[in-house]
Amino acid sequence: MIISKCPLRVSLVGGSTDLQSFIDEYGYGQVISFPISLYTYISLSKRYDKKYVINYTKRENVSNPGKIKNDIARELIKYFNLPPLTMAFNADIPSTGSGLAASSSYMVAAVAAACKFKGLKWSQTKICKIAHEIELKFNPLTGYQDTYGCGLPSPKLMIFNGDVDVEFIELPLSYKGIYLHNTEVKRSSTNILKTINIEKSYPLLKLVDKTYKSLDDPDEFFKLLNDSWNTKKQTSNEILNNKELSTLDNALSKDNTVVFHKLCGAGGGGYYLIITDELEYPDDYYKVKYADKIKINIDNKGVTVWKI
Repeated sequence: MIISKCPLRVSLVGGSTDLQSFIDEYGYGQVISFPISLYTYISLSKRYDKKYVINYTKRENVSNPGKIKNDIARELIKYFNLPPLTMAFNADIPSTGSGLAASSSYMVAAVAAACKFKGLKWSQTKICKIAHEIELKFNPLTGYQDTYGCGLPSPKLMIFNGDVDVEFIELPLSYKGIYLHNTEVKRSSTNILKTINIEKSYPLLKLVDKTYKSLDDPDEFFKLLNDSWNTKKQTSNEILNNKELSTLDNALSKDNTVVFHKLCGAGGGGYYLIITDELEYPDDYYKVKYADKIKINIDNKGVTVWKI
């Protein structure tokens, strides 16, 4: 059996500029993001009964791989010409509609597992590139940042200009707590992305530049992140599309223990990223205020795969 795991990711600034429609209009996009210590998992094992068995929230058992309904499994098997097998999907948290790029994380993990299955020794960068190309076949609105943001380790600045340039960076997060808060609001990222105003997203390019230049100045860094979230909210009315999300966003804005917050991914629901000041306010204080939050760390390995 082959098992792979890939981090989920959070984007700090620049989301929407990695969409192909934005790049076509302005020539490039750029994002600062980091992978997190929560993962998706793919397992592959060969079968000898000429069946393809796919286990996720449903179970598929077919002889013709072209009839597989799970997009990731069907396109992966087609791309790599994989023989009959059992393929299983698992994740550390409920990932559908999370805003954490779960589908891209699964896609990267699946490509890494397929490479191991076929004896291919691809770099993480190539795995991310091919994962993006495969995902576009069934999700044409997926952004460039997602497979690279998940599959490559550590915080990074990514520039998309027909190719993908990656610079690994160090974020000023000393004495900061990083949390995810589940809004429990379900949404389709595709539906949100269809509403993004590309012109209103343009200021995010400059905010990425300014944020990158402020890495040595924590106060300025977090000020710019908050500016970027306020700018992001102006790109679509669907990002904060109900009273519950708006109320929570306002509460977080007024909470002096929170140095930065934003909805992950396209918005409209899923998880809030919350960064707190643990030097001034001890961790126990937050456990009272946000009892349902998940504390996370930065992943420094990216996608990994092994055989058992």
